[in-house]
Amino acid sequence: MTRRRLLLFPLLFLPLGPLVAQSPASQKPYVVLVSLDGFRYDYAERYHATNILALGKAGATAKAMVPSFPSVTFPNHISIVTGMYPGHHGIVGNSFFDPERKARYGMKDAPTEGAFMRAKPLWVVAEEQHVKSACMFWPMSDSEIMGVRPSYWKQYDGSVPNLRRVTQVLDWLTLPESERPHFITLYFSDVDSAGHSHGPDSAEVEQAVQRLDKLIGALWAGIQTLPLPVNLIVVSDHGMQTVGQTFSIGDLADFSKVQVVNNEMLLSVYAPDAAAAESLYQSLKGKSDKFEIYRRKETPARWHYSEDPRIGDLVIMAKGPNLLNVRPPNGGNGGRGNGGRGGGGGARGAHGFDPAEFPTMNAIFYAAGPNIKPGEVLEPFENVNVFPFVTKVLGLTNPPNLDGSESALAGIYRQ
Repeated sequence: MTRRRLLLFPLLFLPLGPLVAQSPASQKPYVVLVSLDGFRYDYAERYHATNILALGKAGATAKAMVPSFPSVTFPNHISIVTGMYPGHHGIVGNSFFDPERKARYGMKDAPTEGAFMRAKPLWVVAEEQHVKSACMFWPMSDSEIMGVRPSYWKQYDGSVPNLRRVTQVLDWLTLPESERPHFITLYFSDVDSAGHSHGPDSAEVEQAVQRLDKLIGALWAGIQTLPLPVNLIVVSDHGMQTVGQTFSIGDLADFSKVQVVNNEMLLSVYAPDAAAAESLYQSLKGKSDKFEIYRRKETPARWHYSEDPRIGDLVIMAKGPNLLNVRPPNGGNGGRGNGGRGGGGGARGAHGFDPAEFPTMNAIFYAAGPNIKPGEVLEPFENVNVFPFVTKVLGLTNPPNLDGSESALAGIYRQ
């Protein structure tokens, strides 16, 4: 066990103070970006996450951070680190089919599927501009993207203890200056897993929030000991909603001529031709109040989800806090293992819904450090705006065609 890990144990049980690390102004800034998967916008207050709340008071917080559509894990993690909506960066779902490549993408394949990316994530942008980066997990960070990897990265392994993850981040920050990464990611899945299995109102979610809150406190306390200008940003990808039934729509129309990819409450339909797509659309349109069907080009403008053929020719979206399936819950296609989280039942919490209709999808943003003004409270903003804020702090040049804007978080930036 390393000396730093030994020091972390007592820090896990201390409340986070409002201190901000002091360091020479001449040093180039650092950013540690932490994702607490599935951490809903109201969990910190509701479940008394004292360290996370203190981080916000020491720096800035948002009333909510609005996820991109669909509000699922991989698309939103990639939106945060590319500044682009899923319909533009290419990871349009946790699972999808690419008609051009004639290949299917799934979360389990992510380490070998960097070719599906159409945008450069922060670690690639940093490395290309000669700024070292490190990833202690983040969706797609263990995949080579456009020929580039972070200087330091770990193959995703959910069994790696959370404390070891925190220790690794602090160890990277204590490397010699020439080897030290200036941009680091860190990822935890505990809250998301508890929310899916037990629902957002459960004791299990409260316990997961408390565990991660202690880790954030330990991470920030560890950062305080370093003579470096480190900015800590804690976000989540989406929230969580208690869900009801799973509705099978397989008997409402003939699905035999199309391919369906199920992301729980959203079904992506890929047809062999325009005629087959239109036939299915006409068969399902208005058939039930449990879902709405869209031609891809006619999806709501606020989704930014109408251009990429990977989205599907048709999009079927659940109405109300329910899940969808094409076959019965235990009947193969549409069930567990196809990109959703158990469309076959058992999940008491889910996400992926339209944030405009379900505020429970909203995520978190807490940040503190030498480049962040203290005591700032932001109105809700879209998660694509995190990317240009981080590049501003790190002094990086943005790639073209961002959906996010530097102006959204300009009010919390401190030179």
